[in-house]
Amino acid sequence: MSLLQVDNISRDFGSLVAVSGVSMAVEPGELRAVIGPNGAGKTTFFNLISGLLPPTSGRIVFDGKDITNLLPARRVWRGIARTFQVTEIFPELTVRENLRIPVEGAAGYRLRPWLSREVAQEMAARVSGLMDMGGLREKADRLVGELPHGDQRATEIMMSLALKPRLLLLDEPTAGMGDQETYDITRLIRRLHREQKLTIVLIEHDMRVVFHLADRIMVLAEGAVLAEGTPDEIARNEGVQAAYLGKAA
Repeated sequence: MSLLQVDNISRDFGSLVAVSGVSMAVEPGELRAVIGPNGAGKTTFFNLISGLLPPTSGRIVFDGKDITNLLPARRVWRGIARTFQVTEIFPELTVRENLRIPVEGAAGYRLRPWLSREVAQEMAARVSGLMDMGGLREKADRLVGELPHGDQRATEIMMSLALKPRLLLLDEPTAGMGDQETYDITRLIRRLHREQKLTIVLIEHDMRVVFHLADRIMVLAEGAVLAEGTPDEIARNEGVQAAYLGKAA
């Protein structure tokens, strides 16, 4: 059974059709990429999956349950986490503090004025593990707002992982990065996929990242599915080359 099943989903904004009849099945443990030119409907598609927008028509099923009308917070508790194009962090807090907030929230201790010593140690251990996983240990007590963009993005990804998702949605994880930061984030995503057995769907413009990471690729154009397949199949697809990748791909 697919972990995520999107059936013929559409979203209209008045006369503008942003997403038109898109279907996608993501299997447990898969790393799927969604690509397409600007305005193709990629972020709107993510907003529909994460519940930030209701669909005009169609259905979304996660882990066998219909979540089409479920609120975003309920989807998080079901196991869907996501990042955004613009990094969502608390810049005035340290890396450790940024991670502690979702760790305590996921454990049901959100807004508690105090924690027992045992619980505090448990939460600290979870935060420590996330810092190690994200390569952030040496920056634990640095303000996130002072860190390079790549470290900020890594912090955001680990904040999402603190929620213990089964499906992680990454919207443009390498946007605005130089080559080294792109390489580091790509390695982090690959590590999370392989070591944590995470199911990941990512939107990405950098084709080096897409073809290095993805098991399968879905190409959107003007809100509809243009093509879907393995990286090799997409690279050979003449329609994709003409619409997006260019003839040199």
